[in-house]
Amino acid sequence: MNQEDHSLGNSPFKIEAAEVMSKLPKQFFAALVQSVNREIAQGHDVINLGQGNPDRPTPEHIVKSAQQAVANPQYHKYSPFQGYSFLKEAVCERYREDYGVTLDPEKEVAILFGGKTGLVQISQILLNPGDLCLVPDPGYPDYWSGAALAGAEMSFMPLRENNGFLPDYEEITAVDRQRAKLMFLNYPNNPTSATAPLSFYEDTVKFARENGIVVASDFAYGAIGFDGVKPVSFLQAEGAKEVGVEYYTLSKTYNMAGWRVAFALGNERIISLINLLQDHIYVSLFGGIQEAARVALTAPQDNVNELVAVYESRRNALFSELAKIGWEANKSSGSFFAWLPVPAGWNSASFAEKLLREAKVAVAPGIGFGRHGEGYVRVGLLSDEDRLREAVQRIGRLGLF
Repeated sequence: MNQEDHSLGNSPFKIEAAEVMSKLPKQFFAALVQSVNREIAQGHDVINLGQGNPDRPTPEHIVKSAQQAVANPQYHKYSPFQGYSFLKEAVCERYREDYGVTLDPEKEVAILFGGKTGLVQISQILLNPGDLCLVPDPGYPDYWSGAALAGAEMSFMPLRENNGFLPDYEEITAVDRQRAKLMFLNYPNNPTSATAPLSFYEDTVKFARENGIVVASDFAYGAIGFDGVKPVSFLQAEGAKEVGVEYYTLSKTYNMAGWRVAFALGNERIISLINLLQDHIYVSLFGGIQEAARVALTAPQDNVNELVAVYESRRNALFSELAKIGWEANKSSGSFFAWLPVPAGWNSASFAEKLLREAKVAVAPGIGFGRHGEGYVRVGLLSDEDRLREAVQRIGRLGLF
């Protein structure tokens, strides 16, 4: 009986990735995670201050609401494509109460699968190949990812300590002002921990309007401000909704990073484009998650105030210990990070490597956030005070300061 030969012989079946995949930025911090895991596997007690993952659990009342919602048959079906109105109304209520900002829940709110998703999507809906976007340097690397997927180009806005880690719009060239279609901002800032005043956002609206540039304000750490100063929302600036949107997430405010709930808020046209794109990709979040998110936003916010107090106490413990070893740095004004200068004779990567190898303390090298992040390391306030103090004491024993 003859059999047909279905083999491919010596020619292997070849799968070629789309060209855009080769343009994605390298995940700088993947190597850091591998290094930390290698030290831990060897039995070392590593204090990991390089991560950005909230360490406290989601508040109990939110968890219970999700547990109850899971049993609701209504949520076992597909959710409405653009999400339940009750959740959009809830985030509008929160913005009214916290920032005095009025939003239309149906026209000025898009529900997102986490803030990261939305920050990548805005490049997809606004940028064509060859278009230019303005990106903070140092900044969150996923801004770069969105630009790469859109085939767009980037112009980096330096964030310098002598300007409060705010971009200087006067530095942006006439050519870049003319070409740019989109600009990313992020305050309270990751990685620098700086906050922005309302006057900066007022200047931003003016700059954006004059140059036809859409603003994407990443407000992921919007709840976390210190010393009695509440962070300012971009949408509080007059005219902000005319020129852009803000991204608000439950990940940090409510320790819901794994729940993947966020929002784009503001300009009606941009929101409609985000919803259109998502209509082709998703069928919204599981309804039980949306119900729990509604509870998070509308219940008394005591847990948020308590969380901010925890981070502020950790910040104070960290900087108190830093002073003892002679490591001078400006105190964080927001977010759950500290941005610390490396000592003379080191760059951010070599310094971070030394701390991990000899002190068993992991920090994030500033170069991973952009060229102007060089000379700094990012430290997360995501361990308890005793561990933060111990980490600094270990570093102090190296005699670098």
